[in-house]
Amino acid sequence: MPTMVVLGYRPDLDQALQRRGISPHYLVQAPSAPPSDRACTHVADMENAQEILRAVLAARIDDMAGVLTVHEMGVFGATYLRRTLGLPGNTDSRSALYFRDKFLQKSRLPPQVRRARCRYASLGTSFAELADELGEVFVVKPATGAGSLRTNIVRSAEEYARALEVFSGRSDVEVVAESFVDAPEVYLDGIWQNGALRWSSMTRYHLSPLSAAQGGVLAAHLLDRRRHPELFDEMETLAGHVLGTLGAPDCVFHLEAFVAEAGLTFGECAIRLPGALSPQINQLTFGVDLFDAEISLALGEDVSQPLRNSTPERLHGYLLLRRPAGGHLTREDFERRFRFDDIAYSSSPDTPLGPYGKVGHAIVSDPDELQLQKTIEEIVRFNEVG
Repeated sequence: MPTMVVLGYRPDLDQALQRRGISPHYLVQAPSAPPSDRACTHVADMENAQEILRAVLAARIDDMAGVLTVHEMGVFGATYLRRTLGLPGNTDSRSALYFRDKFLQKSRLPPQVRRARCRYASLGTSFAELADELGEVFVVKPATGAGSLRTNIVRSAEEYARALEVFSGRSDVEVVAESFVDAPEVYLDGIWQNGALRWSSMTRYHLSPLSAAQGGVLAAHLLDRRRHPELFDEMETLAGHVLGTLGAPDCVFHLEAFVAEAGLTFGECAIRLPGALSPQINQLTFGVDLFDAEISLALGEDVSQPLRNSTPERLHGYLLLRRPAGGHLTREDFERRFRFDDIAYSSSPDTPLGPYGKVGHAIVSDPDELQLQKTIEEIVRFNEVG
């Protein structure tokens, strides 16, 4: 059985590999932990290319077929391993960095792409200097971050100082500051192949990932192209500009943008699987398996599954359920009040928190996008109150 080296672990991708008859060997960084029956090597720093290469060489994998990553932190390392070990898929480490570093990405885009002003917050950069350049409200985040971790909105010198406390303070290229964009956020998940957009879908967040990282419920739902034809056209045009200019390889991608009256403002773009339950709601709605597409590309294959933008019968959305701020909830409490396509929820206080404080998840669907959005909003309120 061929072996796929996988940077990071997520159960849904593991299941997709098993369906393809491929054995995974995981490289993981604590606290991530695959099941005990999976081949696995632990590393201290997933972004240390030398360390992950040593880990793969030490594993003595005879039938290595490819490398892929389940998250943002493994994008550069996966590219580096492919090039070093002569494996298929993207081997251009330089282009990979333009999909990791927020400053490099935004600074390379063409003028017609509206974006936040972005710069490194180098050693010694003051709040006054950034406020003068970016505005009185700006965002501080890791240059190569993911999932809104260590991301903060800054409005004062005191908040700026607190935002910097979580960084090492030893690098001129560790932290970026960006002008704040106060607008709703949508994202495009899709497949880019042979220099063109082959398939995509658009999803709207209930709350921004930053708000969810600070205690809100992360939830999102797929949008209906018939209801938003102009927005779909604008987002797909934006994706073509961004992926084309940055020299994207054949990939599954995730592109975020802010929607305002003046038009779209580009957020950022990643060349990896979308997070949370986005792959699942795309498969349920459109029949497109992004996990399988990612595996095919890592094996050097064309994406062979039929990709279609047909009008779906039902649109799907997801929620990452949290413990309520007050009161107590069980899975049965949710099921008594709402109808779910899928739900898992742990009411045990010993359940470890996942990303965005997750102790469970839910998928819901409806033929009508507005009703789907209303249902998700009701579930969010119920989850918050308890």
